[in-house]
Amino acid sequence: MPEFTAITPDALARLVADRANELTGYAVLAVDGADAADPVSFATAVAELLRAAGRPAEVVALHDFVRPASVRLEFDREDEYTYRTGWFDYAALNREVLTPLRDSGRWLPALWNERTDRSARARIRTALPGTILLIAGPMLLGRGLDFDVTVGLRMSEAALRRRTAAESQFTIPALLEQQQVEEPGLRVAWDHPDRPAIARG
Repeated sequence: MPEFTAITPDALARLVADRANELTGYAVLAVDGADAADPVSFATAVAELLRAAGRPAEVVALHDFVRPASVRLEFDREDEYTYRTGWFDYAALNREVLTPLRDSGRWLPALWNERTDRSARARIRTALPGTILLIAGPMLLGRGLDFDVTVGLRMSEAALRRRTAAESQFTIPALLEQQQVEEPGLRVAWDHPDRPAIARG
């Protein structure tokens, strides 16, 4: 079992931003965490620190790369296996964001609007030199995606059950199973987001 050291949320964001800022050229950072962990908010805090330091940074939410409801809900609205394997379009994330950013400095900020269940109709963007994209969302690791830095906001089953909406409780087994597939570069104990702790060694 790893040892954990307490850290403030602000200090954690600075640590991640400093690590990201060491990268050269275009780079992609994953903030992997359940919706209950609110990984988009943490990624946004890191992006703001990077911009303040003069480094272009943008946040991409995995929920903007969900599959259409007809695919997500084809078999069962509360099927944890479908949630883990068919809910998010990781292949599209790779095809529309990671690969084109590295190849040509262009990327698509969103593919599908989860609320309206329609195309996001987003325009392809041209990245500024040295742009860092922060991809934030659940179950990002273990998908064969090429990330330069990975941060895992890890929550115990008890914390997930406390902080996950009733209609989404079915996702918890999938989240717990997937977070065992690949160890993040920076593993953070996130049961109490105001009092995180980071794994050492």
